[in-house]
Amino acid sequence: MIVKKENKQTLISDIKYLINSSQDRAIRAVDNERVLLYWNIGKRIIEEFQNGEDRASYGKEIIKNLSKDLQPEFGSGYSVRQLELMRQFYKTFPNTNALHSQLNWSQYKLLIRIENKEKREFYIAETTKNRWTGRELERQINSSLFERLLLSNDKQSVLDVAKGTKLPQDAKEIIKDPMVLEFLGFEKRDSYYEKDLESAIISHLQDFLLELGNGFSFVARQKRLHIDGDDFFVDLVFYNRLLQCFVIFEIKTHKLTHQDIGQLQMYVNYFDRTEKSDFENPTIGVLLCADKNDAVVKYTLPEDNKTILSSKYQLYLPSEDELIQELNKELEILDD
Repeated sequence: MIVKKENKQTLISDIKYLINSSQDRAIRAVDNERVLLYWNIGKRIIEEFQNGEDRASYGKEIIKNLSKDLQPEFGSGYSVRQLELMRQFYKTFPNTNALHSQLNWSQYKLLIRIENKEKREFYIAETTKNRWTGRELERQINSSLFERLLLSNDKQSVLDVAKGTKLPQDAKEIIKDPMVLEFLGFEKRDSYYEKDLESAIISHLQDFLLELGNGFSFVARQKRLHIDGDDFFVDLVFYNRLLQCFVIFEIKTHKLTHQDIGQLQMYVNYFDRTEKSDFENPTIGVLLCADKNDAVVKYTLPEDNKTILSSKYQLYLPSEDELIQELNKELEILDD
């Protein structure tokens, strides 16, 4: 019997899918077992601490002796440092019902280092919802995603959107300010050409989508707008399924001007009148700039503006001091 070529390809494709699915389930099963094992080891160590002498040196001695006995048989995964992490794991998550099957041990090691409970819950919710890898979670923590979202929103709103109990109603609940683009790999210098920054973003599109956050998909680069004989080009066009609207980006490697805002407003108007469907929400425009004067933005736009936003970009990870300064600035604006 001769098997048709298209049937053979379908057969191969189906079997490959079954194999990959089975391997994925097996890996998740192993990860879940490892997480539960380390949780139980942490629990047993804590119980021993509670039953023993009330001295820090006693606890250190327990872990040191455990490691000495376990490593020869089970390997370096039971070093003093690893056993201490297991103890901390149980202290942080004392109830197994709070564990998530979607998370592996590498992700939990990152999460247990976050002391603030609300901040930790935010990263758990975002990781499970977006299926972040360990590398992606580490990047979001290191780029201070939680703190950056708080610059534009109240804490409860950030947590509710992350957990999915609240849909974002305002672009500010999604668009970060500042945006951290350290993944582009640019060296620190005074300025860059806009086309170089745009090209780098396209080359690292997956990382840029991770930075943008929930619900974004790429639509176009250098989108041509033909307006009564004149051509204009929008740098980057995305669509956000949560906000149900187009989100267009204009990149400015200089300090933001009111002319830049006017240009973006024209692009937003064009999309609303020619590209947007009736069921979709108004287009959002984002000026991604090297620097800005928030007062200029405020007075250039109408008081009820919700469609034009500005966001500074940073080509390196923010320090804690920088974030504190930005938060203080935001609090001063709210007080005014």
